[in-house]
Amino acid sequence: MTREGSAAQTVNILIVAQAGRLSYEAVLFAASLQAQGEDRFRLIVAEPAPGPLWESDPRIRQPEVRALLEDLGADIRPFEARQFGAAYPYGNKIEALRVLPEGEPFVFFDTDTLILDPLSRVPFDFDRPTASLRREGTWPQIELYGPGYTQTWKALYDRFGLDFDSSLDLNWPDEYWQRYLYFNAGFFFYKCPKVFGDLFLDYALSVRDDPPVELVCQSLDPWLDQVVLPLVIHGLGGARVTLPEGLLDGAVSCHYRVLPLLYAREADRVVEVLEQVTAPNRIKKVLKEYDAFKRMIYQGRGQKVRALFDRDDLPRREQAIRNKIKREGFWMR
Repeated sequence: MTREGSAAQTVNILIVAQAGRLSYEAVLFAASLQAQGEDRFRLIVAEPAPGPLWESDPRIRQPEVRALLEDLGADIRPFEARQFGAAYPYGNKIEALRVLPEGEPFVFFDTDTLILDPLSRVPFDFDRPTASLRREGTWPQIELYGPGYTQTWKALYDRFGLDFDSSLDLNWPDEYWQRYLYFNAGFFFYKCPKVFGDLFLDYALSVRDDPPVELVCQSLDPWLDQVVLPLVIHGLGGARVTLPEGLLDGAVSCHYRVLPLLYAREADRVVEVLEQVTAPNRIKKVLKEYDAFKRMIYQGRGQKVRALFDRDDLPRREQAIRNKIKREGFWMR
């Protein structure tokens, strides 16, 4: 599907929600999406079903949360964890793709995302997938006598018969992490969830169950999905940039991660949207059941966090922001 051909087609938006924090984040996501008043995008909330890979029932437990999600336009669909479950919950985003209709374009978002403006502003090219570039060089972690970036990444591309050289960004020097295709999995999209999901799962299981020897020094927990995602996108003809910059992870969406980070570092527009969409009583009544949301949004702790930082002069690394919030006793998630 080309950008021109996608103009009128319904697009499925997928998030994953389960018991605990993610169910409240899903309410916030749904409320922010509905606030944009668009009919073209259909929200589907994938919910893991109970099964042997979960130690306890992972479903959304509060009936009021489920009812509000449906009232906000969400279609809640169960899926079975066949490979990951509690041992690797990040695998939900891989297995949840099964709930989507085959052959229909989709956009996956992490649940801890806020929609700031109509998604129709984004000229998705569903033939050319990409994912979030809002990331740091978290993987691989290079050891003194271990394989470097090139050797590590090339081993993965070779495993799946992919062209490694064409994935490189030659604007960055050899052995610098940004030279190599690497995404945050906070969003990704494609023209068919089955094609994307089958490849994602095949690659993830291969790397998990039989990692190349070059990965001997590397942790795959919690990084497995982000290690495999670039390979999937490259294999399906995607690239680093197939969208105009500044829309997703910018003017249209914000992957805030946790509320203390949102208040610490995001633009005033993000806080404005957050407080607008959480103000109605039907939203407030549900969200304040979760302590972090109650304290951060409704009791003013978020504004105290915001006062600790200059958005024009933030620490370069996220960990430094986290550490300062924790030192002040305001960290919650």
